[in-house]
Amino acid sequence: MNGATLAGLLAGATRRLAQASATPRLDAEVLLAATLERSRAYLLAWPERVPTPARAARFRAWLERRLAGEPVAYILGRREFWSLELEVTPDTLIPRPETELLVELALARLPAGRPVPIADLGTGSGAIALALAAERPLARIVATDRSPAALAVARGNAGRLGIARIQFREGDWCAPLAGDRFDLIAANPPYVAAGDPRWRAGELRFEPPDALVSGADGLDAIRTLITQTPDHLTPDGWLLLEHGYDQGETVPALLRQRGFADVADHRDAAGVSRCACGRWPG
Repeated sequence: MNGATLAGLLAGATRRLAQASATPRLDAEVLLAATLERSRAYLLAWPERVPTPARAARFRAWLERRLAGEPVAYILGRREFWSLELEVTPDTLIPRPETELLVELALARLPAGRPVPIADLGTGSGAIALALAAERPLARIVATDRSPAALAVARGNAGRLGIARIQFREGDWCAPLAGDRFDLIAANPPYVAAGDPRWRAGELRFEPPDALVSGADGLDAIRTLITQTPDHLTPDGWLLLEHGYDQGETVPALLRQRGFADVADHRDAAGVSRCACGRWPG
């Protein structure tokens, strides 16, 4: 592809990606725009331009990684979530648009203008905690993760975004909360069953298994959270959990069994059962 125009590079990459990606043209545009450090609109405005050999070589290298199935977010090292550009690495789950539902549900339960205490458990890249901090600037937020590498990414994202109001604590689920209580606890825990072959295939195979897989039925982490979090919720505090597409009846049932009230399940923009919420009566 040396000497090819932008239009030619896009056409060739799109053809090659057609068998490797559900969005071949989009992937090609995103990778080429990032190679040039330009917007995707630039590609359409200047299709006859020819990139330098160095940039063309970088695009070819990135294209080969995408053809091997590696997610675009890991190739570029970044992903947008809630209009925030976040660094992501193979140590963190890639933030997904459907997780923004968890942020929306949390904001609906968090009054603005008050220093409400919030916890984000298993924060990964920090996506949920950072989105909540951006929308509730007075909130006191604790974000936990058992992975030091993931916490380093989350801290770095907070620093780049200029958000200094989050305490990052290392540890498994509620262990780092040290007796603290919160008006709201949110978590996007692993919820894929160990026997489900999908996490070993496609793009998921590039993501950290500990952030995806949780026991034989995918519910081990969710059960732990439902058991532990009442000790760290204020009276009438909320627990919000993202879960798998086929867990929309099981997770609310577990919340009710533990004693949560006002339990409800919510669907994402695609109509898929995605998040369960419950209020702890105290």
